[in-house]
Amino acid sequence: MATQRDYYEILSVERTASGDEIKRSYRKLAMKYHPDRNPDDAEAEAKFKECAEAYEVLSDSEKRQRYDQFGHAGLKGQAGHDFSHMNAGDIFSMFEDIFGGGMGGGRGRRRGPGGAQRGYDLETQTEITLNEAFTGTTTDIEFTRQDVCDTCNGTGGKPGTEPSTCTMCGGAGQVQQAGLGGMFRMVNTCPNCKGAGKIYLDKCTSCRGSGRVAKKRKLSIKIPAGIHDGQAIRVSGEGEPGSGGGPQGDLHVVVRIADHELFTREDDHLIMKMPVSFTQAALGAKVSVPTLDGETELTIKPGTQHGELFRVRGEGMPDLRSGRRGDLIVALLLEVPTKLTSRQEELLREYAESEDHDVLPENKGFWGKIKEHLG
Repeated sequence: MATQRDYYEILSVERTASGDEIKRSYRKLAMKYHPDRNPDDAEAEAKFKECAEAYEVLSDSEKRQRYDQFGHAGLKGQAGHDFSHMNAGDIFSMFEDIFGGGMGGGRGRRRGPGGAQRGYDLETQTEITLNEAFTGTTTDIEFTRQDVCDTCNGTGGKPGTEPSTCTMCGGAGQVQQAGLGGMFRMVNTCPNCKGAGKIYLDKCTSCRGSGRVAKKRKLSIKIPAGIHDGQAIRVSGEGEPGSGGGPQGDLHVVVRIADHELFTREDDHLIMKMPVSFTQAALGAKVSVPTLDGETELTIKPGTQHGELFRVRGEGMPDLRSGRRGDLIVALLLEVPTKLTSRQEELLREYAESEDHDVLPENKGFWGKIKEHLG
């Protein structure tokens, strides 16, 4: 094996992780370390290959079982890919086939007829308030993407020059590599020309031959009412440009919702804690309760206990699809006054004397009260 690091650690998953969790983590890391996004970064390419090796083992139930039981020693002599000697682009293409062209969220860079490739999908984040999630909002986002170089129009060649036939693949755009210990041969995209069959010998000085340059972009996106924290909005065609006439990728905007000072959210329900006085809880009362779009009235029944829950129907968040609102759950917290007027204290002592409880006399000092209380 090319590495002795723990495969679960490499993919940042627990040893009890499900197959879907392992797959999602690999997809995320593969996009993060892919050499196209980290040009001339040997460390990123090494991590990319390391992730591919870990995924090949942990995604195979038999290999994973042997690895869990015996570690790396349990995999010795087993047929597999030597990722350390494979081109990173070929590794990515191989796993694209496994994922059905879906690496990176949405869809990946599947090569189509004539060498066309769809551009990579991108992901960014934006934060909104709970009130904005309640009503829906429009927000501006800024992000950076690898875009077509204006100098060479994405060819990667020096303006005014013509491409030459790729010497590695002879113009075919594909090369063959042995797989599974030489048991069969794999046809992969040529790493030199990236499948184009031709290559510019004189590179564009603006993009250094990549055909891409980093550009900042600003968009205004609409966020629907009822969206949940962590959900993503797909903006079609705002990912990275394709190649060979392929379509642009998509942008996925992950929405984060800031904490609210009064409400917490559970599905489409809102939960709030509301203090009430002893007399309100004991005798019952009607109190005003704040909501996200105003206020409502809550009837507290006599004898309400500390922590008791009240449901106000239809005062929660709207459902993302139907618009139907959830409920507001109010947890009542008994608030003990810290200061009393002499009249209030007198009335409370009269009430206390009617109960079968001892109350410390007001004219005794603190330690005298404690001594009497302890008997």
